[in-house]
Amino acid sequence: MNFMDTELEGAFIIEHAKVEDNRGYFSRLICTKELKKIGLAENFVQINQSHTIQPGSVRGMHFQVPPAAEIKIVKCVKGSVFDVIVDIRRKSPTFLCWFGRNLSEVNMKMMYVPKGFAHGFQTLTKNSELIYFHSEYHSPDHEGALAYNDPKLSINWPLAVTDISERDASHPFLDETFEGVDI
Repeated sequence: MNFMDTELEGAFIIEHAKVEDNRGYFSRLICTKELKKIGLAENFVQINQSHTIQPGSVRGMHFQVPPAAEIKIVKCVKGSVFDVIVDIRRKSPTFLCWFGRNLSEVNMKMMYVPKGFAHGFQTLTKNSELIYFHSEYHSPDHEGALAYNDPKLSINWPLAVTDISERDASHPFLDETFEGVDI
């Protein structure tokens, strides 16, 4: 596994090698020994999958707060998405800054999302599928979200938004009371 730094401290793009032959390829997605090199001490306790039908659809920007704050590793296994993270760590020098990267079944890159980050994505192709590895169980009592179109974030989505859940469309814009999370 190769860990490429991003502009947001603690967040990485993960590249993994694939071994190919006439049958296709083999690739290791998760290796706790390798992940420990970047400081991951937790185990993954939940693996989720999403399927999104239409290009331009947005899911996010979701996070969990302590004591259920989580690390995520996100991989696109079908299609292509623009994957976005936002730093919401209260004392971070990159507080409320975002980072986005195309993840696809072709480039096989993964996004490592540390605790204290919101996460979301926009589909770039029809029938895109993601797999998410989570270090904590989903906790409705500890979840939060940012508005995907918040002017304070100014996320540059590559396509016009064609579909979004009613819930994700209703998240309020940030105001002066949002102080972030302590991790």
